[in-house]
Amino acid sequence: MSSSDAKITEAELESDLGPRRVYSTSPSSPSRMPAFASVLAVIAILYFGKDVLLPLAIAVLLTFALAPISSRLRKLGMPRIAAVIVTVVIAFLVLVLFGLVVAGHVAEVAQNLPAYQGNIIAKIRSLQESGTDSGIVRRLTSVVESVGRELSNADERPVAPGTASRPREPVLVEIFAPSRPIETLTSLIGPLLGPIASLGLIIVVVIFMLLEREELRDRFIRLVGYGDLHRTTEAIQEAGSRVARYLLMQLVVNCAYGVPLALGLWAVGIPNPALWGMLAIVLRFVPYIGPVIATVLPLFLAFAVDPGWSLVLWVGAIFLVLELTSNNVIEPWLYGSRTGLSPLAIIVAAIFWAWLWGPVGLVLSTPLTVCLAVLGRYVPQFEFLEVVFGSDPVLDPKERLYQRLLAGDPDEATDYAEEFLEEDYLEDYYGKVAIPALLLAEKDRRRGVLTAEQMEQVFGTAITLVSNLAEIAEEEEQEEEEEEEQKETEAAGRPSTPLKGGNGDESELPDGRGKTVFCVGGRGPLDDASAAMLAQILQVQGAEVVAARHSDIPNRRAMSLVPKQSNAIVVCFLNEDSARHATILVRRFKRIYPTIRVGAVLWVENQEERQPPALGEADFVATTLTSAAREALADAPPSLVTPARKIRTRRSSNKTGIAAAHSGI
Repeated sequence: MSSSDAKITEAELESDLGPRRVYSTSPSSPSRMPAFASVLAVIAILYFGKDVLLPLAIAVLLTFALAPISSRLRKLGMPRIAAVIVTVVIAFLVLVLFGLVVAGHVAEVAQNLPAYQGNIIAKIRSLQESGTDSGIVRRLTSVVESVGRELSNADERPVAPGTASRPREPVLVEIFAPSRPIETLTSLIGPLLGPIASLGLIIVVVIFMLLEREELRDRFIRLVGYGDLHRTTEAIQEAGSRVARYLLMQLVVNCAYGVPLALGLWAVGIPNPALWGMLAIVLRFVPYIGPVIATVLPLFLAFAVDPGWSLVLWVGAIFLVLELTSNNVIEPWLYGSRTGLSPLAIIVAAIFWAWLWGPVGLVLSTPLTVCLAVLGRYVPQFEFLEVVFGSDPVLDPKERLYQRLLAGDPDEATDYAEEFLEEDYLEDYYGKVAIPALLLAEKDRRRGVLTAEQMEQVFGTAITLVSNLAEIAEEEEQEEEEEEEQKETEAAGRPSTPLKGGNGDESELPDGRGKTVFCVGGRGPLDDASAAMLAQILQVQGAEVVAARHSDIPNRRAMSLVPKQSNAIVVCFLNEDSARHATILVRRFKRIYPTIRVGAVLWVENQEERQPPALGEADFVATTLTSAAREALADAPPSLVTPARKIRTRRSSNKTGIAAAHSGI
């Protein structure tokens, strides 16, 4: 890949997270077995050491999230230790208070659930009576009724005197042994020791990581990246900024969702609205699954609380409005919440970390996967992690298009082209993407890996792509005509602005109205495809264009395809070594059409114009799409062609005459 192509790609695809890694295909790649073995070893360590590694992972992520707050307090003049302690204490007090409030509301909801069973049974029976009865509904009704009976008969009253006595059932008797107070206290506190110890460990680790953040960074650099300080520093900074930005922006987005949700549920009369808003804030950290759970729980409560259906509809409307607002307003506004991960990677990572570390791993899945993607970006041995998890395209646009041409898929190729053409012109797309893709195909042809059938398939797909873009070409042609008409009405001498900014050209392409150009491929189907693309660009400029295939050239009758009023004939070659063949074709056209400008295009991968080779009698030689279009539409007269002189030699009748002539000399 050339340097100019790399600059163009970065300029087009760079996001706010920094320049992406540009991948390109290579004929051979090193073995992935060492990296694969390392990944298996790391997974085994994470699985069997989760009791120790899970608190450490939580502490590291909290350190990333709290580091900006601690740094801000230090900039305000607070000492390092005080800033760290204040930050950690406030953060964990908020978390503990949050957990206590949620636990209290959950207990209250659990106590009120038996009061809602009547509404649930009544609604299920109404569904049965409305004609929607089915086996599933009937079984669900029976289960709900049986649960209600069990709850109502939990406390049986004693039998009144004079009534028929029922046979006594055996009563289970549990023998209680006297226990010591210390054992009782131990049985109560024992289940809480694990979570309390983990919380204490997390707090201590976060404090020490914030205090020794610079020292830990230097040690990490010395351990893994001392030979390349620049790369290691970039990796650490990007990982920290991505994770901190994700956690902060996701928290802001979730709060902007949960607070209005709690207010809306309170307004319509849902019990414990604060609980559902707080749960929505937490659950939305879980990708894809969390928002669904946060929606289902209030809907089920509305179904149970209200005897009718209006409350369910109101709750559904609240969620619909909040989802649309969050997805289309808040998240685009807070653009920094992007993680650089593909949607499929987020889902797979959530499943993997949930299997590895349970529900906590599900919450931590996105930040941990972000760190893995950064590792793959900067460590060559783990480059496959960035390829698997990253959201940036792993192929250059030209490689992407070539792959679609090989697969014979013009529809997807057209979709890619339309995405590109939302911001650029057709000339830029053909010059930066399509022609380089054909050059990749020409390289494969020269290597002998592209068969004749595949070349025809590439040609057919490319021609279909060109025809699919005809509507866009017509729109650009209309824009060109309108701008030309506007210029004609303006005052003479006013400087014009360039219409196109592609390929580094400062001036616009000439007006092609009233001109006729004949485009033809040089030696193969790939050349024919490039000629068709050039023809469409000339049509955008208003010229009448006739395109032909290379197979029409040997046929003398096919020369009649060239219109007599043509202004230029352009022969296209993707092989730079075709100069000799191009010279022959140019000479042939010049002999037949001496009054028409004849030139050749020797496409090059580097889109920067360079000195093209001389082709004898050619009126012009171009190497880029822009220079070819400019030369084809130029008003320069054709060069004069001197008819070839035929040298005839007189043959002597016999050897004696030849000998006499030599003797005379």
